[in-house]
Amino acid sequence: MTTKYPSYEGELVPPPSFQPAVSGRRYMASTGHYLATEAAVEILEAGGNAVDAGIAACITLNVTQSDQVQFGGVAPIMLYLADSDEVLTISGLGWWPKAASLDYFVEECGGEIPIGVRRSVVPAAPDAYIQALARYGTMSFADVARHATRCASEGFPLHRHLQIYIERFADRTRAWPGNADVFFPSGQVPQVGDLFVQQDLAATLSYMADEERAASSNGREAGLAAARDAFYKGDISRKIVDFQRKNGGWLTAEDLAGYASAIEPPVTFRYRGIDIYSCGPWCQGPVVPQALSLLEDFDLEAMGHNSPEYIHVVAEAIKLSFADRERYYGDPKFVDVPIETLLSSAYSVERRTQIFPDQAWSELPPAGSLDGVAGSGWTAPAADAGAPTPVFAADTSYAAVMDREGNIFSATPSDTSWDAPIVPGLGFTPSARGSQSFAVPGHASCVAPGKRPRLTPNPAIALKKGEFAMPFGASGGDTQPQGMIQVLLNHVVFGMDIQTAIDAPRLCTHSQPDSFEPHTAYPGRLALEGRIDVATGDQLAGMGHDVDWLRDISIGVSGVCAISADLERGVMTGGADPRRPARAMGW
Repeated sequence: MTTKYPSYEGELVPPPSFQPAVSGRRYMASTGHYLATEAAVEILEAGGNAVDAGIAACITLNVTQSDQVQFGGVAPIMLYLADSDEVLTISGLGWWPKAASLDYFVEECGGEIPIGVRRSVVPAAPDAYIQALARYGTMSFADVARHATRCASEGFPLHRHLQIYIERFADRTRAWPGNADVFFPSGQVPQVGDLFVQQDLAATLSYMADEERAASSNGREAGLAAARDAFYKGDISRKIVDFQRKNGGWLTAEDLAGYASAIEPPVTFRYRGIDIYSCGPWCQGPVVPQALSLLEDFDLEAMGHNSPEYIHVVAEAIKLSFADRERYYGDPKFVDVPIETLLSSAYSVERRTQIFPDQAWSELPPAGSLDGVAGSGWTAPAADAGAPTPVFAADTSYAAVMDREGNIFSATPSDTSWDAPIVPGLGFTPSARGSQSFAVPGHASCVAPGKRPRLTPNPAIALKKGEFAMPFGASGGDTQPQGMIQVLLNHVVFGMDIQTAIDAPRLCTHSQPDSFEPHTAYPGRLALEGRIDVATGDQLAGMGHDVDWLRDISIGVSGVCAISADLERGVMTGGADPRRPARAMGW
């Protein structure tokens, strides 16, 4: 018999606090922090569109969740543009510096990518924000950054979720004076409700806004370009490069000045008549449509929501999709990713034979076999048998916005504060997403100059033209697509309203190499929230799943936010995850 909570008695998670769905007809915003949602609403009320509001929310998340969302980090963005009826992505993901060396990590670091400045890739979020504003928004950088700048300069009351991560990663954070100054302002872990001030970050945002104003006499585009240049060519760039040079980093002025986020088409898959759009295989986004393709021929309704049979097939489909992620996903500029094949009906039919009705993969399942695609031969390090399931995975955040014209913004800004040092005077860490590459020759996501790491953040949009629209995304590392899949199924298969779909208890497999260094795997491990019936857990254990119990509502699964729009009625409904300080707001 499985026993609930053997590894989680010390888990620092607030008690359940479910919240109602929020409906609106003019606009809707749902983000990973309530102050970011407020920022989006302020912009919408001022006449901005979904892109303006979404960028305001993301920059505010850089402040209010700065433990895990860095202004100098990543920000993959997906947009639906109503006028052109088009879905596109802005990668918002930096690449390895020109001086980066796989051989260095293999020969000098024992095949690992250690914490510190040599994890740094080019900061991408500011470019992504400003590109989105310049191409598809209507407002200035100063307008959309105003709320975030105020939160940073005047401070905001520390929330429990931020305190949890400060406590959990205290030793790493204290290792760098700049990080310690921000997160331990009095030398101790701040208390919930303490005013959390980030003056250096406020100064960075204000400097970019000032540079924009100085150039705005030449028009809005010139102003936005000046704000961007302030980061990638001006004083901010110089401080980043100087700090990197003094501390052994690889980023140069050339790396920063030459960066631009790629604007790319999404990956598309149709599930039950709904078009599911994910970002490309430079991130883990295609795991969502790939798992859905494996689940197509299963009668999920007949199995029943969160029955043993249902949890089993969903978990196994996710595990197989993760196995393919590990083998095939990487930056398409460097790796020929067979994404069309991986989402094809023929491949799904063959791959589905590896989901056995009464037997789980107790080891890591193999990737599907494709002719002409070589693997690296690398084997993920496995956690010791009985090791507790990781609960505090690096987290990320999310923002979704819809406006009255039908434009949709979906973004997953991220980057932690404990993987590399904050640059003195700037208030942020340049992206340490090198932690999601592999120091493994031949791996699809191995380190290479100019190559993007395979990213965990993966915003998505679901659309059924004229009927239904749903931007959705999540925090939570490798749990992100897992939560997104379950919420989508809860909503479109089982008919739950979007908030109930988010609140419902979840499963989470760890039977795959962790996307973060050191890429540890927990073969067969299946974590379940405690609201799932114990008898269900016992049956799953009998199928070979290594069942571990989370608390009833746990930080150990992803934090999903979503907006569900009934386009025929003109009603938007927002849902936000009670597992995070998330909120939805609309009118």
